Amino acid sequence: MELYNLLLIAVIQGITEFLPISSSGHLILLPHLTGQADQGQVIDVAVHVGTLGAVILYFRKDAMLALRGLGGVVRGQIDTPGAFLALCLIVATIPVMVLGLIIKLTGFDGALRSMAVIGWTMLVFGLLLWWVDIRSPQTRKAPQWTLKHAAILGLWQAIALIPGTSRSGITITGARALGYDRVGAARISMLMSIPTIIASGVLLGGEVILDADLAMARDGAIAAGFAFVSALVALAVMMRLARSISFTPYVIYRVVLGAVLLGIAYT
Repeated sequence: MELYNLLLIAVIQGITEFLPISSSGHLILLPHLTGQADQGQVIDVAVHVGTLGAVILYFRKDAMLALRGLGGVVRGQIDTPGAFLALCLIVATIPVMVLGLIIKLTGFDGALRSMAVIGWTMLVFGLLLWWVDIRSPQTRKAPQWTLKHAAILGLWQAIALIPGTSRSGITITGARALGYDRVGAARISMLMSIPTIIASGVLLGGEVILDADLAMARDGAIAAGFAFVSALVALAVMMRLARSISFTPYVIYRVVLGAVLLGIAYT
């Protein structure tokens, strides 16, 4: 694959993975809008690995806390903040793993990758984010996360399997509906992305390893590097903006793009 295409895919993935505007929707749309062939699973997995590295680095204290607590979860000892955080992340990941596996095994994922579906999800879930954000109180902080809320947000996250929904967007919406402030909602959403991206990578990784050759591996490494840098920048910008403005600018972008896509899909 040409370097320009790798750069374009990686930057789009890196920027949109953590902003509430849907990375999967943009990556699915890219071949339709540019006329290029679909990038394939090797590149998809590679850019996800890049964004995974970025979120782990940015939230390294929380990530290390959860990693250290994972042993306690395995032993059934939820007696430290790290173990509790790890347990919450596991609980929040189960719904998307189960539903994702069902969709993949049934082959239903192909039916969801249409411009009309992405247009509607961009529009509807963008407006939902705006409505919840302006109406919900900001009374909870991220450290006040509970196991019950982890399970609830896990169900919200499963909705993001519909392309165009945005994993970060729908989990931020859910967290704001539960009363978390904007920074806390974004932080919880980003931490939830770590096991979700890992699960997604494991699900697709086996197929990729079997099919990949040296050229694919090289392209994947390049794409992962570009995605890592762009995701790190996007994370820093979003977390800074969450402290001072609402999520309305992202909503406006989603509504405009959704309307354009629906116009194209139905004409």
